[in-house]
Amino acid sequence: MARQTPERSLRALFPVMTLLFSGCLAALPDNQSLPVKQACLISEERAIPITLEIARSSEERSRGLMEREMLEPDAGMLFVYSNERRADHGFWMYRTLIPLDIAYLDRQGTIRAIRQMAPCPSGQGRDCPTYRAGVPFYLALEMNQGYFQSRKIEVGDRLSLEPSDCH
Repeated sequence: MARQTPERSLRALFPVMTLLFSGCLAALPDNQSLPVKQACLISEERAIPITLEIARSSEERSRGLMEREMLEPDAGMLFVYSNERRADHGFWMYRTLIPLDIAYLDRQGTIRAIRQMAPCPSGQGRDCPTYRAGVPFYLALEMNQGYFQSRKIEVGDRLSLEPSDCH
C-alpha cells in the first residue's frame, strides 16, 4: 500500500474545504457585501453624518433591507439608479421587518419627497402596498422611521456623499 505524503493529503482535502467554506459564505446575508459609505444630510442649519450601504445592482436593490431586525440609528441604505425612475415608481415593504422612512432624491441628491413605510405582514408580496415616489427620482434613501422628522430633514434638503461637506 502506498503511503500518502502530507502535501498529497492537503491537496485531496482542498476541494472539500473549498466546498465547506463556500457553503458558509452562502449562509451570510446578501447585504453583507454591499459597499458602505460615510455621507451626510445637509439642511440649511447643519450637516448630519450618516453611514450608508449602497445598493446599485437590481439584485441589491430588490433585497434592500429585507429580513433585517434592526437598523443602527444613523445608518441607512441608498438605492442608486442609472436612469431616472418615474413618479409612479415606488417601494414596498415585503419581508421588511422594521418601519422605515424613504426619501426620493434627484440626480444631485436633493430630496424631492419623503414617505413613511410600515412593514407588510403578508407572506405574499402582491398583498403589500407600494409607496410611490410621486416625483421622478434617481436615488432613494431608506432610514429608520421618524429619522427625517426628528432631525428636521425635509424636501429641499440634500444628501452629500462628499466627506468634505460633512463637518
